Amino acid sequence: MSRLIVVSNRVNPPPAPDQTDGEGSVGGLAMALAAALREYSGVWFGWSGKTTPTFTGQLSMQRVNGVTTATVDLEDGDYQEYYNGYANKTLWPLFHYRVDLTAYDRSFGEGYDRVNKRFAETLLPLIEPDDVIWVHDYHLIPMARELRRMGVTNRIGFFLHIPWPAHQLVVTLPRHRPLVEAMFDYDLIGFQTEENRHAFEGYVTTEVGGSAGPGQILSAFGKTTRAAVFPIGIDAADFARITDSPRARKVYDRMLAHSVFRKMVVGVDRLDYSKGLEERLVGFERFLHDNPDQRSQVMLLQIAPISRDEVEAYQDLRSRLDGLIGRINGAYAEMDFTPIRYVNRSYRRDELAGVYRAARVGLVTPLRDGMNLVAKEYVAAQDPNDPGVLILSRFAGAARQLTEALIINPNSPEEISDALSRALSMGPGERRQRWDSLNHTVQKQDVTSWRDEFVQALTHPAAAAPVAASKGVRIASVR
Repeated sequence: MSRLIVVSNRVNPPPAPDQTDGEGSVGGLAMALAAALREYSGVWFGWSGKTTPTFTGQLSMQRVNGVTTATVDLEDGDYQEYYNGYANKTLWPLFHYRVDLTAYDRSFGEGYDRVNKRFAETLLPLIEPDDVIWVHDYHLIPMARELRRMGVTNRIGFFLHIPWPAHQLVVTLPRHRPLVEAMFDYDLIGFQTEENRHAFEGYVTTEVGGSAGPGQILSAFGKTTRAAVFPIGIDAADFARITDSPRARKVYDRMLAHSVFRKMVVGVDRLDYSKGLEERLVGFERFLHDNPDQRSQVMLLQIAPISRDEVEAYQDLRSRLDGLIGRINGAYAEMDFTPIRYVNRSYRRDELAGVYRAARVGLVTPLRDGMNLVAKEYVAAQDPNDPGVLILSRFAGAARQLTEALIINPNSPEEISDALSRALSMGPGERRQRWDSLNHTVQKQDVTSWRDEFVQALTHPAAAAPVAASKGVRIASVR
C-alpha cells in the first residue's frame, strides 16, 4: 500500500478523532490534513514553527494521535524572508487582490526559493518509491520543482487554499513566470473554485502561450499538468456532534444568558485585512443607524484572534479596528448594553460550536477568501428546529456552494444592513428551509469528500495518464 506524504508550511499536532477540545476553527487546514493522514498511512512534513541560528536540516519525528509528523527548524533569516517576507508580505496580499499592500523585495524571493529547496532536501530521504506527495498552499509552490530536480518521480499534487488572482494581478509580481512554471512540475493542481481555476488557466493561455486541452489538462513550458476544482469542507459530522458536548452546551447557555432579550450576531475570523472586518463593522453601524427600534435588541460578538502581528499591515488594521469599535460603541451603547463585543483570542472548537448555535446570525464577510470554513462550521452547529441565518460574502469560495445563505457584497454597508434586517426578522419556516439546504451541502461535501476526490484524482491512472506520460512518472495507488 502506498503512503501519503503531506507537506505544509506548518505542522500542527492533530487531535485524536474523538477529541473535542482542539483549537482550530480559525483555519481548518490542520483538522483536514489530520483526517487525511488517519485514512492513509504516511507522514506530515513541514516547519516546526521554531527558529535556530543556523539551519541544520535535522528532522524531529513524532507519532501524535495516529499521525507521524516530521518537522524541521528554520534559520532566523529564513523566517523573515520566506515566511514574514515572500509568503505574508508578497503572495498573501497579492493573491487576495491587495496590490496596495504587496511588498516586492528581491531578498524575499531569494529566501522563498532557498527554504523550498531546503525543505525538499530534508524531505528527500523520507520519500519511498511508491509514496504519493500532497503539497499545500502558497508557501510551497516551488516544492515540486525542487523535488523533480533531485530526481523524484513520484506523483505530486498541489492544493491552493487561497484564491488565485486574475491574470492582470499576477503579472504585477516580479518573476511571476518562474513561479507559475514551477507549478507545472505538479501532476495535479487543485483550486477551491472554478473561478480560481479559470484565472490560472487564463494566465497560462494568455501570458505564456500555453494551451488548455480535454480533461482539464494544461500545457506550457514544455510540460503538462491537470488543474481541477476541489472545494475543501469540514468534518461536518464531528462538528455537529461536538455541538452537543458538555462544554459546547455550557458555552451555549452562557451566551444565551449574556444576550438575554437580545439577538446575537457572530463573526469569527483571524485578524486579517482579507476578512472584511472593517467593512463588517461599518455595515453593522449602518444597521444600527437604519434601525433605531432594534439598537438595544441586537449585539455583535466579533472574535478575531491576532495573527502576523510582526507585519505592519496587521498592526495598522488592529489599530483601525480598535478605533472603529470604540466609535460605534460610544455612539450606540446604553448604560446596560454595548452593541459590539470584541475579543482577540482563540477558542476551542467545542466552545465555538456553542457560540455558533447561540447566534441568530452568522456574519461572514471576507473581501476575498479561498473557501471560508467558519461559514460551514456555523451551519453545522445550528439547532435543526431553530436554526440561525448565514450571511455570506459573494467573494468567499463558500458562496459557490452555500447558495441558500444571504449572499452580499461586503463592500456595501447598505447590503450588510439590509441582510441583517432580513435575517433577524426571518420566520422559522424560511430559516429551516434555508438551513436544510445549507446543511445538506456541508454534510455531503465534507473534508472526507474533499480528501478522497483529490487523492483519487492524483492517483487514478485514467485521469492522470497524460500527465504521467509527459514526465515519465510512475503511477502509484493509495488505498
